[in-house]
Amino acid sequence: MNSPLADKKDFREKLIRIVIPITMQNFMFSLLPVSDIIMLGIVGQDDMAAISLAGQFFFLFNLFLSATVQGTSLYAAQLWGDGDHDSIEKLFGIVLMLSVPVNLAFFGVSCFAPQIVMKMYTEDVTLIAIGSGYLRIVSFSYLFDGITQVVQIIMKNAQMIKTTTVISGIMVFLNIILNAIFIYGLFGFKPMGADGAALGTSLACLVAIIITISVAASRCVIRFRARYLFRPSGEVFRTFVRYAMPIFINSMSWGLGFNMITVIIGHMDPDLVAANGVVAVVKDLISGFGWALGSGGAILVGNDLGAGNLDRAKIYGSWLCRIAIVSGLIAGVMAVLMIPGVLAIVDLTERASHYLVWMMVMCVYYIMGRSINTTTIGGIFSAGGDTKFGMWCDGITMWLFIVPIGALCAFVFDLPALVVYFVLNLDEIIKLPAVYLHYKKYKWVKKIV
Repeated sequence: MNSPLADKKDFREKLIRIVIPITMQNFMFSLLPVSDIIMLGIVGQDDMAAISLAGQFFFLFNLFLSATVQGTSLYAAQLWGDGDHDSIEKLFGIVLMLSVPVNLAFFGVSCFAPQIVMKMYTEDVTLIAIGSGYLRIVSFSYLFDGITQVVQIIMKNAQMIKTTTVISGIMVFLNIILNAIFIYGLFGFKPMGADGAALGTSLACLVAIIITISVAASRCVIRFRARYLFRPSGEVFRTFVRYAMPIFINSMSWGLGFNMITVIIGHMDPDLVAANGVVAVVKDLISGFGWALGSGGAILVGNDLGAGNLDRAKIYGSWLCRIAIVSGLIAGVMAVLMIPGVLAIVDLTERASHYLVWMMVMCVYYIMGRSINTTTIGGIFSAGGDTKFGMWCDGITMWLFIVPIGALCAFVFDLPALVVYFVLNLDEIIKLPAVYLHYKKYKWVKKIV
C-alpha cells in the first residue's frame, strides 16, 4: 500500500520527466569516446591507445566540472523547491567566478605542455607524440564546455532538462560528423587522424556554448543578470562552499586516484592499455543510467527537501535505491552480452582481445556497485547536503586500498595483468557496506535553505 505522503505514480512521472532526458544526455555524451574509439580503431591501435590515455586529462577536468555541477545542483534544487529564484541567480555568478580560472588552467596545461601530461601516463614515445598533438587541439574544448555545463545545470534545475538534452544531441551529432570528416579527410580535407578527432570535438563544443547561452538568455526563468556575475554573495556563497567543498575534494581525490590506476595500467602491458581504453568507454556507456539516476535523484529529492517535504523525500530515496540495484545488475549483464559486438568493431591484437573479454566480465560487479554508489552518494546524500561522507568514504577506499595495493600487485608482486585489473576495480564493491549503514542513519534528510 502506498504512503499518503508519496504516490508512486507521481514519483514515476517525476522520474521519467527528469531522469530519462538526463539518461539520454549522458548516453549521447558517452557516444563521443565510442565514436573516437571506433574511428581511430580503424586508423590503428596506437591512435586509439594514445587518445585513451590523453582522455584521462580531460577526465580530471571533467571531475572538477562534475563536482562543480553537482554542488550547484544540490543547492539549486533546494532553492527551486523553496521558490527562491533570486538566490539561484546569485549561485550561478558564484559558480562562474570559481570555475572559469580552473577552465583556463586546464586549457593552458593541455595547450602548452601536452608532452608533460602524456608522460604521466606512458613512456611509449609513439603514444606520447600522438597524444600530445591531440591534447593541444582539444584544449579549446575545456574553455567552451566548462561554461556550457554550468549554464546547463541551472537550466536543468529550472525545468529545462529537455532543452539541454536537445542541445547535447546537436553537439554530439555534430561532433561525430566533424570527427569523421577530419579523421579520414572527407570532402577534400586532409586526413588528420587523432588530431582530427580533437578538432571535431573543439568545434562541436564551440557550437554548443553558443546555442546554450542564446537559449538560456532568451527562455530560462532564471535571469542571468550581469550584476551577479563573478561576485560572491553573502549567505549563498557560504552555503555553497560549505556543501560543495566536500564534493570538490571527493571528486578530485577520487579522480586523482583513478588517474593513478591509469598510470599503473599504462606502465604495464601495452595490450592491456589498448583493451582498457575500450573497456573504459563501454563502462561509461553502460553506466549512463546510473549517473542519470544520481543526477536526477538529487534534483527530485532536493526539490522536496527544499520545500520541507522531508518524509516524502525519504520515501523517494528508498525507491531510488531499489531502482539503482536492479538497473545496475541489468547494466552489468548487458556489458557481458556486448563482448562479441565490441570485439567485432575494434581492431586489437590477439592478446589485447583476450584481456578485453575478461575485463568486460569484471564489469558486472563494478557497474552494479557504481550504480548503487552513484545514486546514494552522488544523488540522495548530496540532495540533503550530506556531502562529507562521500569525501571520506571515496578517499579512504581509493588511497588506502585500491591505489597502494594495486601498485604492489603490479610492480612488486608482479601478478598477472588481469589479476591486477581485478584488484583495481574493487573500489565500488568495497564501500557498499559503509554506504548502506550511512544511508540508514538518514542524515541526508535535511533542508539546507
